[in-house]
Parts: sequence; structure tokens; C-alpha cells
Amino acid sequence: MAECNPIRVLLVDDHEMVRIGLAAVLGTEEGIEVIGEAGNGAEGLRLAKAYKPDVVLMDLVMEGMDGIETTRRIMEEHPDCRVIVLTSYLDDEKMYPVIEAGAFSYLLKTSRASEIADAIRAAARGQAVLESQVASKMMNRFRKPAAAASMPHDDLTEREMEVLKLIAQGKSNQEIADELFIGVKTVKYHLTNLFGKLGVEDRTQAAIYAHRNGLAE
Repeated sequence: MAECNPIRVLLVDDHEMVRIGLAAVLGTEEGIEVIGEAGNGAEGLRLAKAYKPDVVLMDLVMEGMDGIETTRRIMEEHPDCRVIVLTSYLDDEKMYPVIEAGAFSYLLKTSRASEIADAIRAAARGQAVLESQVASKMMNRFRKPAAAASMPHDDLTEREMEVLKLIAQGKSNQEIADELFIGVKTVKYHLTNLFGKLGVEDRTQAAIYAHRNGLAE
């Protein structure tokens, strides 16, 4: 993204006053442009497809399609987009699923306007921002006992593990996409992530890793 271009932001929140407030505040921030507002998940998907935002500010609890499913769908259709969750909720049953769905950053609605603007700029640079309480919860959840030896594949998401198994079975990107009901572009997105996590350079090395570690079945 060229630095001279503003960061294009889409707001997805079912509370009109929240959207109005965010749009007004972000409209005064240099280098940030609010390009659309959606009052529900379905509308958020439609506007994301139409406007192709750089960053989406996503509410979690909405009628119909919630923020978790909306985030998952946006990431499948627009893997280059960054979703920042902006919510009042810190409970595990909402926080972990939306992060697994692809949310890039997680903020509370008690955040200051400057913190939200800074998180948007950070997301555009590829830097995630987590509310301190969220970061603490994540560390506690994923911290492994010192005596337990961890493996690179322990860090793979459920979807990345599915893709790895299909690679080990010799499936092409198109075949993987068809089997998992996702786009080829999304398959490539998952491949890039899992290659990095496993420390391999290509699908052949990934397949060898899977077979050596009993992950091919």
C-alpha cells in the first residue's frame, strides 16, 4: 500500500451511533478515510466486496451474521484485508473464535480514539495490536509447559492443518480449494502462512514434513 494513499476503512457495527461517532472521529485523522458503513454482517460482506477496504473495524455481536462469521467470510474473500475487532466483549467464546477466523487486531470499545487510529495505521503496516487483557489471555492459553517439547506444526490453525494434510496427499491448489469449499487465493494465503510456521520453502518440503510427523492421514 503506497504511503501517499489514505488507509481505506470500512465500519461494521449494528449500532448507528457507534458508526456515526467512529466516522466523525476517524474523519479527522490524517491518512485515514472511512469509505463505508455497514449495520450488519451481510451488508459488511457486500461493502467489502464493492469497496475493497484496507482495514475493517468489526463489531462482534450483531443480529443475523455475527462478527466472527463475517470476519471469516471477509478473510476468505479478501485475504489482504485487515480486520480489527472493536467490541465490548472479552469472553473466551467470542475472542478465540474471531482470532482463529482471521481477525488481525482486537480492541475494546473503551479504547481512546487515538488508540483506534493508531491500531488502524499499525494494521496497514502489518502490525497487530491486542488489548492488554486480550494479549494476557492469549499468552495464558498458548503458553506450553517448559518440559513439553513443542513442534512447528503446533502453531498451525485448524484450517492450515487441513491444507497441510491435503498437500501431503498430493492435492493441487484447485483440488484443495474444491475440497475445503474455499477459493484458490485463500489456499495460497494458507500455504504462505503454514510454510512460514513450518520453516519450509515449498509444498514438497511441507509434504515431507507432514509424512515424517504422522500428519498425512
